[in-house]
Parts: sequence; structure tokens; C-alpha cells
Amino acid sequence: MSDPSPVRPAVPVLDVWCELQCPDCRGALDDVRALRARYGDRLELRLRHFPLEKHKHSFAAAQAAEEALEQGRGWEFVEAVLGRVEELDRAGEPFLVEVARELGLDAEEFDTALIDGRHILIVDADQAEGKAIGVSGTPTYVIDGERLDGGKSQDGLRERIEQIADRLLAAQE
Repeated sequence: MSDPSPVRPAVPVLDVWCELQCPDCRGALDDVRALRARYGDRLELRLRHFPLEKHKHSFAAAQAAEEALEQGRGWEFVEAVLGRVEELDRAGEPFLVEVARELGLDAEEFDTALIDGRHILIVDADQAEGKAIGVSGTPTYVIDGERLDGGKSQDGLRERIEQIADRLLAAQE
């Protein structure tokens, strides 16, 4: 038996390769917020982890972001940490647990997740995929197979992402 209802196409995906100890990623927050506000659920924004070796807390921060996502507040956690990069630089993992507590997340579970490493494979897989497609710094965006590097400058990137997203959405209509 066939289902006569039309199949709704999948929404376009924007991968945001990010590092939570990166000042350039903090600078990109306004663009990410604007894209989320403009497109809502018509564009899937996926946080992809690309911890940089020069930032000693970036790998733990990526794992913490995965725990926040698991607890239903991933983007809120990412924005809270990026907004306070200097505190992460100074305090490290205790700061990540404190941010979780401030957001009303289960801080004890955060602490446990950072100790037991339950999200390491996700972070490792993101980083490996990023390297495979040529990501070398953060932020980097990938939409419809096009890689847009934002580490040097965010100028014009949001407009380019919007052009591609609008084209993809128009093609679905």
C-alpha cells in the first residue's frame, strides 16, 4: 500500500565548525544567532567540533557541549561559554560545570561526563571529518558542499550562507 501524502524534503544543513575557546567563534555568534532567527527549523544548524591544540580546554568544552545537547540545551550552553571565553581560559573544566549549573542543567552529570569521556568519540569524529574536508581553523561553515572559512574575517559570510540557504529552500518549493 502506498502513502499518498507528499514526502517533505529534508531541510538544508549548515555545519558550523566551532571551537568553544576560540575568540573568532565568539565573534561569529551574532551571525549564528541571526541565521537561527531567520530560518528557524527551515535550516538545520549543526554544531561540529574542531578543538584546536593551542587551546588547552577546547576538547573538554566540546565534550561539555555534547552533554548540554544531550540535556536539551546545546546552543544555549555554546553561546554561554563562547560569551565568556576568557573565563574558560582561566578556569577550565570547573567553569564548564558552573555554566551548566547556571543554565539549570544537571551539573553533576556534566562533571561525570567530563570524567568518563562519554562524548569523546563524537568530538574525535567531528575533528577527523573536519580535517578530511579541509577545515583548518574556526569558525568554518559548510553548506551544500561549500566551505566558508570565517577565521580571518566574518565579513560577507552570513550573506553568502543566506544566498545558498535561500537557493536551497527555493528549490524545495
